[in-house]
Amino acid sequence: MSRRLPPLNALKAFEAAARHLSFTKAAEELFVTQAAVSHQIKILEEHLGLKLFLRKNRSLLLTEEGQGYFLDIKEIFSQLIDSTEKLLARGAKGSITVSLTPSFAIQWLVPRLSQFNELHPEIDVRIKAQDHDENSLTDDVDVAIYYGRGHWSGVQTHKLHTEYLVPLCSPLLLSGPKPLDQASDLEHHTLLHDMTRRAWKAWTKTAGVRNVQVNQGPIFSHSSMVLQAAIHGQGVALGNSVLAKPDLDAGRLIIPFSHSLESKNAYYLVLRESQAELGKIVSFKDWMLSMVEQEQI
Repeated sequence: MSRRLPPLNALKAFEAAARHLSFTKAAEELFVTQAAVSHQIKILEEHLGLKLFLRKNRSLLLTEEGQGYFLDIKEIFSQLIDSTEKLLARGAKGSITVSLTPSFAIQWLVPRLSQFNELHPEIDVRIKAQDHDENSLTDDVDVAIYYGRGHWSGVQTHKLHTEYLVPLCSPLLLSGPKPLDQASDLEHHTLLHDMTRRAWKAWTKTAGVRNVQVNQGPIFSHSSMVLQAAIHGQGVALGNSVLAKPDLDAGRLIIPFSHSLESKNAYYLVLRESQAELGKIVSFKDWMLSMVEQEQI
Protein backbone atom coordinates (compact mmCIF):
# COMPACT_ATOMS: atom_id res chain seq x y z
CA MET A 1 0.00 0.00 0.00
CA SER A 2 1.51 3.37 -1.03
CA ARG A 3 1.91 6.11 1.58
CA ARG A 4 -0.16 9.21 0.80
CA LEU A 5 2.08 11.96 2.14
CA PRO A 6 0.43 15.38 1.65
CA PRO A 7 2.33 18.24 -0.03
CA LEU A 8 4.62 19.62 2.67
CA ASN A 9 4.33 23.31 1.67
CA ALA A 10 0.56 22.98 1.76
CA LEU A 11 0.78 21.29 5.15
CA LYS A 12 2.92 24.13 6.51
CA ALA A 13 0.44 26.71 5.22
CA PHE A 14 -2.47 24.81 6.78
CA GLU A 15 -0.77 24.58 10.19
CA ALA A 16 -0.03 28.32 10.26
CA ALA A 17 -3.51 29.31 9.02
CA ALA A 18 -5.24 26.98 11.48
CA ARG A 19 -3.15 28.24 14.37
CA HIS A 20 -3.91 31.90 13.57
CA LEU A 21 -7.36 31.29 12.05
CA SER A 22 -6.22 33.81 9.47
CA PHE A 23 -4.74 33.49 6.00
CA THR A 24 -3.29 37.00 6.34
CA LYS A 25 -1.36 36.26 9.55
CA ALA A 26 -0.22 32.91 8.17
CA ALA A 27 1.12 34.69 5.08
CA GLU A 28 3.04 37.19 7.23
CA GLU A 29 4.61 34.39 9.26
CA LEU A 30 5.61 32.40 6.17
CA PHE A 31 6.78 35.48 4.21
CA VAL A 32 4.42 34.78 1.31
CA THR A 33 1.27 36.43 -0.04
CA GLN A 34 -2.23 35.72 1.26
CA ALA A 35 -3.09 34.38 -2.18
CA ALA A 36 -0.21 31.90 -1.93
CA VAL A 37 -1.53 30.59 1.40
CA SER A 38 -5.03 30.30 -0.02
CA HIS A 39 -3.64 28.41 -3.01
CA GLN A 40 -1.73 25.96 -0.79
CA ILE A 41 -4.83 25.32 1.33
CA LYS A 42 -6.80 24.56 -1.86
CA ILE A 43 -4.10 22.10 -2.94
CA LEU A 44 -4.26 20.33 0.43
CA GLU A 45 -8.08 20.16 0.43
CA GLU A 46 -8.03 18.66 -3.08
CA HIS A 47 -5.36 16.16 -2.02
CA LEU A 48 -7.42 15.09 1.01
CA GLY A 49 -10.82 15.37 -0.64
CA LEU A 50 -12.06 17.31 2.41
CA LYS A 51 -12.99 20.86 3.28
CA LEU A 52 -10.72 22.18 6.05
CA PHE A 53 -11.92 25.79 6.49
CA LEU A 54 -15.21 27.68 6.48
CA ARG A 55 -15.71 31.42 6.11
CA LYS A 56 -18.50 32.80 8.32
CA ASN A 57 -19.25 36.44 9.05
CA ARG A 58 -15.80 37.47 7.76
CA SER A 59 -14.21 34.98 10.16
CA LEU A 60 -12.17 31.91 9.30
CA LEU A 61 -13.25 28.72 11.04
CA LEU A 62 -12.02 25.14 10.93
CA THR A 63 -14.41 22.42 9.86
CA GLU A 64 -14.76 19.43 12.16
CA GLU A 65 -12.34 17.49 9.94
CA GLY A 66 -10.00 20.47 9.83
CA GLN A 67 -10.01 20.81 13.62
CA GLY A 68 -9.12 17.16 14.17
CA TYR A 69 -6.44 17.27 11.49
CA PHE A 70 -4.92 20.45 12.98
CA LEU A 71 -4.61 18.88 16.46
CA ASP A 72 -2.65 15.97 14.98
CA ILE A 73 -0.54 18.19 12.73
CA LYS A 74 0.21 20.54 15.63
CA GLU A 75 1.80 17.67 17.59
CA ILE A 76 3.85 16.59 14.59
CA PHE A 77 5.17 20.12 14.01
CA SER A 78 6.02 20.42 17.70
CA GLN A 79 7.99 17.17 17.54
CA LEU A 80 9.82 18.38 14.42
CA ILE A 81 10.85 21.59 16.17
CA ASP A 82 12.06 19.66 19.24
CA SER A 83 14.01 17.20 17.09
CA THR A 84 15.64 20.04 15.14
CA GLU A 85 16.65 21.87 18.32
CA LYS A 86 18.16 18.67 19.74
CA LEU A 87 20.11 18.13 16.51
CA LEU A 88 21.42 21.71 16.53
CA ALA A 89 22.39 21.33 20.19
CA ARG A 90 24.46 18.27 19.28
CA GLY A 91 25.97 20.25 16.43
CA ALA A 92 27.14 22.87 18.93
CA LYS A 93 29.54 20.35 20.48
CA GLY A 94 32.30 18.08 19.28
CA SER A 95 35.24 18.97 17.08
CA ILE A 96 35.79 21.43 14.26
CA THR A 97 38.56 21.18 11.65
CA VAL A 98 40.00 24.45 10.35
CA SER A 99 42.12 24.55 7.20
CA LEU A 100 44.45 27.53 6.72
CA THR A 101 47.95 28.49 5.63
CA PRO A 102 50.85 27.77 8.05
CA SER A 103 51.68 31.49 8.35
CA PHE A 104 48.16 32.53 9.36
CA ALA A 105 47.98 29.61 11.76
CA ILE A 106 51.32 30.44 13.42
CA GLN A 107 51.04 34.22 13.47
CA TRP A 108 47.34 34.78 14.13
CA LEU A 109 45.14 31.81 15.05
CA VAL A 110 47.32 29.72 17.35
CA PRO A 111 48.27 32.61 19.70
CA ARG A 112 44.56 33.41 20.18
CA LEU A 113 43.15 29.89 20.26
CA SER A 114 43.21 29.60 24.06
CA GLN A 115 40.62 32.39 24.21
CA PHE A 116 38.24 30.36 22.06
CA ASN A 117 38.93 27.26 24.18
CA GLU A 118 38.01 29.15 27.34
CA LEU A 119 34.73 30.35 25.82
CA HIS A 120 33.84 26.99 24.24
CA PRO A 121 35.48 24.10 26.11
CA GLU A 122 32.91 21.77 24.52
CA ILE A 123 34.43 22.33 21.05
CA ASP A 124 37.82 20.86 20.08
CA VAL A 125 39.57 22.80 17.31
CA ARG A 126 41.74 20.81 14.94
CA ILE A 127 44.23 22.79 12.86
CA LYS A 128 45.04 21.60 9.34
CA ALA A 129 47.82 23.77 7.89
CA GLN A 130 48.06 23.74 4.08
CA ASP A 131 50.22 25.79 1.74
CA HIS A 132 47.42 26.16 -0.81
CA ASP A 133 44.41 27.65 0.92
CA GLU A 134 41.91 27.81 -1.97
CA ASN A 135 39.85 24.67 -2.54
CA SER A 136 40.89 23.36 0.90
CA LEU A 137 37.27 23.19 2.12
CA THR A 138 37.25 19.44 1.58
CA ASP A 139 34.93 16.85 3.13
CA ASP A 140 37.14 16.53 6.23
CA VAL A 141 37.26 20.32 6.81
CA ASP A 142 34.53 22.40 8.51
CA VAL A 143 35.96 25.90 8.11
CA ALA A 144 38.73 27.29 5.89
CA ILE A 145 40.72 30.51 5.72
CA TYR A 146 41.32 31.64 2.13
CA TYR A 147 43.60 34.45 1.00
CA GLY A 148 42.52 36.49 -2.00
CA ARG A 149 39.86 38.92 -3.16
CA GLY A 150 36.80 37.04 -1.95
CA HIS A 151 35.54 35.80 -5.32
CA TRP A 152 34.81 32.14 -4.61
CA SER A 153 31.59 30.49 -5.73
CA GLY A 154 29.48 28.02 -3.81
CA VAL A 155 30.66 29.09 -0.35
CA GLN A 156 29.83 31.68 2.29
CA THR A 157 32.69 34.14 2.90
CA HIS A 158 33.43 36.65 5.67
CA LYS A 159 36.26 39.13 5.18
CA LEU A 160 38.61 39.35 8.12
CA HIS A 161 41.08 42.24 8.54
CA THR A 162 41.78 44.92 5.99
CA GLU A 163 45.40 44.20 5.25
CA TYR A 164 48.28 46.65 4.85
CA LEU A 165 51.81 45.98 3.65
CA VAL A 166 54.27 47.79 5.91
CA PRO A 167 58.08 47.83 6.21
CA LEU A 168 59.23 45.73 9.17
CA CYS A 169 62.61 45.28 10.79
CA SER A 170 64.41 44.53 14.03
CA PRO A 171 64.96 47.52 16.37
CA LEU A 172 68.68 46.75 16.01
CA LEU A 173 68.66 48.22 12.51
CA LEU A 174 67.93 51.69 13.88
CA SER A 175 71.49 51.82 15.19
CA GLY A 176 74.82 50.50 13.96
CA PRO A 177 77.20 51.60 11.20
CA LYS A 178 74.35 52.30 8.74
CA PRO A 179 71.30 53.24 10.84
CA LEU A 180 67.88 53.02 9.24
CA ASP A 181 66.61 56.54 9.70
CA GLN A 182 64.71 57.38 6.50
CA ALA A 183 63.37 55.44 3.54
CA SER A 184 66.37 56.28 1.34
CA ASP A 185 68.57 54.41 3.85
CA LEU A 186 67.07 51.17 2.54
CA GLU A 187 69.80 51.19 -0.13
CA HIS A 188 72.24 50.11 2.61
CA HIS A 189 70.09 47.22 3.81
CA THR A 190 68.93 43.86 2.49
CA LEU A 191 65.32 43.70 1.35
CA LEU A 192 63.41 40.58 2.39
CA HIS A 193 60.70 39.41 0.00
CA ASP A 194 57.48 37.48 0.65
CA MET A 195 56.92 35.20 -2.39
CA THR A 196 57.78 37.83 -5.07
CA ARG A 197 59.54 41.18 -5.45
CA ARG A 198 56.38 42.94 -6.67
CA ALA A 199 55.37 44.27 -3.25
CA TRP A 200 58.65 46.10 -2.63
CA LYS A 201 58.52 47.54 -6.15
CA ALA A 202 55.05 48.96 -5.49
CA TRP A 203 56.02 50.29 -2.05
CA THR A 204 59.15 52.13 -3.20
CA LYS A 205 57.29 53.61 -6.16
CA THR A 206 54.40 54.97 -4.07
CA ALA A 207 56.80 56.13 -1.33
CA GLY A 208 58.87 58.06 -3.90
CA VAL A 209 62.07 56.12 -3.13
CA ARG A 210 64.25 55.69 -6.22
CA ASN A 211 67.70 54.80 -4.97
CA VAL A 212 66.83 51.29 -3.74
CA GLN A 213 67.56 48.15 -5.73
CA VAL A 214 64.40 46.10 -5.20
CA ASN A 215 65.69 43.21 -7.30
CA GLN A 216 68.06 42.13 -4.54
CA GLY A 217 67.48 40.15 -1.35
CA PRO A 218 66.18 36.67 -0.53
CA ILE A 219 62.66 35.48 -1.34
CA PHE A 220 60.73 33.37 1.20
CA SER A 221 57.91 30.94 0.45
CA HIS A 222 55.99 31.65 3.69
CA SER A 223 55.10 34.93 5.38
CA SER A 224 56.12 33.59 8.78
CA MET A 225 59.63 32.90 7.43
CA VAL A 226 60.16 36.43 6.13
CA LEU A 227 59.03 37.79 9.51
CA GLN A 228 61.50 35.55 11.32
CA ALA A 229 64.31 36.74 9.06
CA ALA A 230 63.42 40.35 9.89
CA ILE A 231 63.30 39.59 13.62
CA HIS A 232 66.84 38.20 13.42
CA GLY A 233 68.12 41.40 11.79
CA GLN A 234 68.73 39.87 8.38
CA GLY A 235 67.11 42.78 6.55
CA VAL A 236 63.91 44.76 6.11
CA ALA A 237 60.71 42.94 5.22
CA LEU A 238 57.57 44.29 3.62
CA GLY A 239 55.07 42.33 5.64
CA ASN A 240 51.40 41.77 6.31
CA SER A 241 50.31 44.05 9.17
CA VAL A 242 47.90 41.38 10.44
CA LEU A 243 50.49 38.60 10.63
CA ALA A 244 53.15 40.92 12.07
CA LYS A 245 50.99 42.18 14.95
CA PRO A 246 52.22 39.70 17.63
CA ASP A 247 55.85 40.57 16.89
CA LEU A 248 55.09 44.29 16.75
CA ASP A 249 53.26 44.13 20.09
CA ALA A 250 56.18 42.24 21.65
CA GLY A 251 58.75 44.71 20.29
CA ARG A 252 60.55 42.09 18.20
CA LEU A 253 59.67 44.09 15.10
CA ILE A 254 59.13 47.78 14.44
CA ILE A 255 57.70 49.79 11.54
CA PRO A 256 60.53 52.20 10.64
CA PHE A 257 58.53 54.25 8.09
CA SER A 258 54.87 55.21 8.13
CA HIS A 259 54.17 54.69 4.43
CA SER A 260 52.03 51.61 3.79
CA LEU A 261 50.14 49.90 0.98
CA GLU A 262 46.55 48.72 1.37
CA SER A 263 46.45 45.25 -0.10
CA LYS A 264 43.81 44.22 -2.62
CA ASN A 265 43.86 40.78 -1.01
CA ALA A 266 42.68 39.78 2.43
CA TYR A 267 42.04 36.72 4.57
CA TYR A 268 38.49 35.36 4.43
CA LEU A 269 36.67 32.93 6.67
CA VAL A 270 35.01 30.41 4.33
CA LEU A 271 32.06 28.15 5.20
CA ARG A 272 29.78 25.78 3.37
CA GLU A 273 26.31 27.26 2.91
CA SER A 274 24.79 23.98 4.09
CA GLN A 275 26.67 24.12 7.42
CA ALA A 276 26.69 27.86 8.05
CA GLU A 277 24.02 27.58 10.78
CA LEU A 278 25.55 24.58 12.58
CA GLY A 279 26.09 25.51 16.23
CA LYS A 280 29.82 24.83 16.56
CA ILE A 281 30.59 26.54 13.25
CA VAL A 282 28.52 29.59 14.21
CA SER A 283 30.41 29.76 17.52
CA PHE A 284 33.79 29.68 15.77
CA LYS A 285 32.72 32.20 13.11
CA ASP A 286 31.30 34.64 15.67
CA TRP A 287 34.45 34.38 17.80
CA MET A 288 36.78 35.03 14.86
CA LEU A 289 34.77 38.01 13.60
CA SER A 290 34.64 39.40 17.13
CA MET A 291 38.42 39.12 17.48
CA VAL A 292 38.93 40.81 14.11
CA GLU A 293 36.58 43.67 15.03
CA GLN A 294 38.53 44.30 18.24
CA GLU A 295 41.88 44.33 16.43
CA GLN A 296 41.11 46.15 13.19
CA ILE A 297 42.82 49.50 13.11
